[in-house]
Amino acid sequence: MGRRNTETRRAATATRAEVLYTGSEPGLNHTLPVPGVALTTPAAFEEEKPVPAPIPLLPGAHTMARRVSFALVNACTLSSLGLGLLAIFLAMEGEAQIAAVCLVACVAFDGLDGALARKLGVASPFGAQMDSLADMCSFGLAAPVVVYASLVHSVPKPAAAVACALVAACAAIRLARFNVSPKDGRFFCGVPTTMAAAVFALAVLIGLPSLSGIAVLAGVALLAFAMVSSFPYAKLARIVKLPPWLWVLPVVGALMDPRLTFILVVAAYLVSGPILWVRAKRA
Repeated sequence: MGRRNTETRRAATATRAEVLYTGSEPGLNHTLPVPGVALTTPAAFEEEKPVPAPIPLLPGAHTMARRVSFALVNACTLSSLGLGLLAIFLAMEGEAQIAAVCLVACVAFDGLDGALARKLGVASPFGAQMDSLADMCSFGLAAPVVVYASLVHSVPKPAAAVACALVAACAAIRLARFNVSPKDGRFFCGVPTTMAAAVFALAVLIGLPSLSGIAVLAGVALLAFAMVSSFPYAKLARIVKLPPWLWVLPVVGALMDPRLTFILVVAAYLVSGPILWVRAKRA
């Protein structure tokens, strides 16, 4: 009897010592191993989450031809990015005209990378993100910097800075909205950043900022708001299908007064958005 009581007390003492020890720090429990019993933790009861598979940069077969095509398309995107940076550097040196030429080249490379990606069959989510980031640099940052460099001597600097900051903000909003919105094969929702940058570059090349600084500031702000508007604007593929006689008018006008013709063509395109919007509402 005494032996059983002694063994019972020993077992109870061992159990208390082996099962749980509470340290001096509040809330810190140390579980000691019990011989023959597996140590368990709360994490062991959690359901194992599947590890997501990595997304390939180039979907489909990774043949040498497709790799070269993929590299070529992204080289065009990076060329647009590099030309945008060059435009910024030139604008900082006061070479707004040459910087505007770089912007025109950015527009060309931006259209080329998308066309090549579709033609070569290497379009990918990675390429879409690369294109969006390059567009923000070239059209959301370089374009307003070039505009600022061309306006800074004809309008107050704070006014030029505010107008150009508005362009950058609207370009960022438009690019972000484009990435998450459903695509329409016929119309843009708002003026695309590429077209806005082309308008800014051509305006600098033909010397519009030297005419009337205040009017140009108003035009810059209007084009910035047009980028984030919900008005539908025709894509280039639809514009080139216009009747031939409509192309004769701007060509003749450009020979007579290129600045006025440019302003009228841009104004007609901006007005076309609200007109198409009203027609869609009535339909």
